[in-house]
Amino acid sequence: MQRHGIRALLPAAAATAALAAPLTGCSNDNTPSNVTSQAASAVSKAGDALASATAEAGRKFKEFKNGVDAKSDVRLDNRVSTDSAGHATAKLTVTNSTSSAKTYVIQVDFRDKGGNLLDTVVVTVDDVAAGAAKDATARSGRTLSGDVTADVARAARH
Repeated sequence: MQRHGIRALLPAAAATAALAAPLTGCSNDNTPSNVTSQAASAVSKAGDALASATAEAGRKFKEFKNGVDAKSDVRLDNRVSTDSAGHATAKLTVTNSTSSAKTYVIQVDFRDKGGNLLDTVVVTVDDVAAGAAKDATARSGRTLSGDVTADVARAARH
């Protein structure tokens, strides 16, 4: 699915580059092939950042020893905001359904309205008391624009 999402970004990136290049005046080579090359480079860099974020999420879950599935303990606010730096943010509430304090690790995926994965982050929520709730915020690792949604991909507790 990640490759599909990156391929879907290529036409948009090419269009953006085609519009931006003549306006900036930074380059004398605004030929279609150069603009397409610049757009492809931008898409490649975005794909590399996404692959890195996805790999990092996988590493964090592997490091979280003896974790049990806790996705049902996490509620994600459907409203995604953008902070002053342009990063997407989403509020989480973790409710510990056990009889002792637990630590949670939660993977949040940020997607465009077409469902394409834009970024993924892992949030750790420490020491949630038994039967209690604790709030946290997931923040994208890079700037995101447009109509962005968020969902809990997975969550574990120990």
